[in-house]
Amino acid sequence: MERIRNIGFIAHIDAGKTTVTERVLFAAGRTYKMGNVDAGTATMDWMDQEKERGITITAAAATCQWNDYRINIIDTPGHVDFTAEVERSLRVLDGGVVIFDAVAGVQPQSETVWRQADRYHVPRICFVNKMDRVGANFVRTVDMIRHRLKAKPVPIQIPMGSNSTFEGVIDLMEGNALTFSGDISQPPGVSPVPEKYREGFLQYRDAMVERIAETDEALLIKYLEGEAISTEELRAALRRATISNSLVPVLCGTALKNQGIQPLLDAVTYFLPSPADVPPVHGLHPKTGGEEVRKATNEEPFSALAFKVMIDSYTGRLVYMRVYSGTARGGDMVYNATKGQRERMGRLMMMMANRREDVEEIHAGDIVAAVGLKNTFTGDTLCSESEPVILEAIRFPEPVLSVAVEPKSKADQEKLADALIKLGEEDPTFRVRYDQETGQTLISGMGELHLEVVVERMRREFNVQANVGRPRVAYREAITAPARAEGRLVRQTGGHGQYGHVWLEVEPLERGTGFVFENKIVGGKIPREYIPGVEQGAKGAMEAGVVAGYPVIDVKVTLVDGSYHEVDSSDMAFRIAASMGMKEALRRAKPVLLEPIMAIEVVMPGDFLGEILGDLSSRRAHIRNMEGVGDTQVVTAHVPLSEMFGYATQIRSLTQGRANYTMVFDNYAEVPEHIASEVMHKQ
Repeated sequence: MERIRNIGFIAHIDAGKTTVTERVLFAAGRTYKMGNVDAGTATMDWMDQEKERGITITAAAATCQWNDYRINIIDTPGHVDFTAEVERSLRVLDGGVVIFDAVAGVQPQSETVWRQADRYHVPRICFVNKMDRVGANFVRTVDMIRHRLKAKPVPIQIPMGSNSTFEGVIDLMEGNALTFSGDISQPPGVSPVPEKYREGFLQYRDAMVERIAETDEALLIKYLEGEAISTEELRAALRRATISNSLVPVLCGTALKNQGIQPLLDAVTYFLPSPADVPPVHGLHPKTGGEEVRKATNEEPFSALAFKVMIDSYTGRLVYMRVYSGTARGGDMVYNATKGQRERMGRLMMMMANRREDVEEIHAGDIVAAVGLKNTFTGDTLCSESEPVILEAIRFPEPVLSVAVEPKSKADQEKLADALIKLGEEDPTFRVRYDQETGQTLISGMGELHLEVVVERMRREFNVQANVGRPRVAYREAITAPARAEGRLVRQTGGHGQYGHVWLEVEPLERGTGFVFENKIVGGKIPREYIPGVEQGAKGAMEAGVVAGYPVIDVKVTLVDGSYHEVDSSDMAFRIAASMGMKEALRRAKPVLLEPIMAIEVVMPGDFLGEILGDLSSRRAHIRNMEGVGDTQVVTAHVPLSEMFGYATQIRSLTQGRANYTMVFDNYAEVPEHIASEVMHKQ
């Protein structure tokens, strides 16, 4: 257990995650040939679209051995549209390697993944990549990690030169210089620190020792008394500080030229935690609701979290899982505590991107895939039935962009539904719904690229030809005032009639609160068994609002009065009556249309600031902040999603392709009246 490392490579798009992963797998003897992202030969970018676009779309897992340590690696995407892949990976990993571009430093998506890692308390080490590029600046990147990410970086290596003069790194712990021949199968050359770097080495070494000593009382006393501190003591103290998220070790190199990879692997084994080093996982008992704790040992009852589902054309449905405690074998019956169902695990496999290796048994700390789990989805807990537990599920952001899809032919129509169901199982941020009013099948996702990739996958993997309509914004509706209304259903037919009668009060809630139902019926005016029907009827009426048919959010509904009939009342009658009353109450409660507001960050050379600000203003943006880092300007703003279609093309033409932006959903806000009337007119 102490010799297992579950790590992920996380970073902004194009920082070099996949290239680093390829070098790591080759250096560890896992692959016989180094892949290249630009040539489309990377092991971890195995999907056709990843090869063509040169970006990572889906998180890929691999396992390798380094110095008697087993390292389970997940290579994650950097593009914001695929942030769910990062979210689910960080939920099950014990440590992360955050990769930074030495020229760009901390980029917008770097901040997003850093925040995600903070949320899951994942210890990290940093690797400043691309030290050989023109404009590479190690010191500035470390400063940006400190200021923009509010972290405590401690360099344990410094570069010897940069740009074309980059010749290796100085190991501050061991006090020697490492040079790389370019042949990754050869260990780095070790020599004394060259004289011209001596002063910088002593300065950084002292700063490193001081930083580490501050986190350890025994070392601090030694440091203050001027005693020598051994490398082993420093390493052990830095490991403890890294695991507790007090410090973040920083290394550097250039992956493309195979420089700095072996020391990075050493740092993973030295400083990142094993499954035994992280706190025991906490969960809830599915029946009693009491807290359950599972320690990372093979002796504990079996528990695992499913974090990814993949539909494979050869093996069928693959469920990736992280085993937190206990052991299991292929063919065992396990209990899906989230669904309350028993499932049989078929073959168990260690993953190597899209290749698989069968294993007989899985143990605590493993990241594996299983075949045969038909009803297990992302976020479900698998455990032993005699001692069940539900682990904390994975939270995913809500999709913000919708497009309409329609099959091109009758033959495609039958295959479309099947393809959409399978893609929805794989991706929790991809949603499908049928709009009764427009008769359209709507697919929703995290951005234009996300949906483009989904449609392309439908064509290639499922052989479905589909037409795609213009993206539609996921508007919402809300009420702005309290209101009261009556819902009465009286239908007399032959035999039993239908009778339901309710008085409902509605009031607006704060954004993000959701739906709240309160029952204030006293004296048995409505029997208790009909109350759930009233709640379901009221909730169902909120799925299509009264302004433009969009879902209503953040409403409190109170059932205050009503009546029933001994013979004619039924659950269905009260459900319909509540729906009628709810619709009327919403009309009286001054409903408004809400639109999704995106938090956008644009990074550009200073020359283009005026053009970018002018363009954002024309898109109804509210500028939040502007800051300059060297020649680079960073603008943060809130802007309605409806104004942002085609922005990727526009920003490229405004800045000669030199700017980039990151956009994430922030909140819902009221739509200005003149735009609301346009939206309603289009409906």
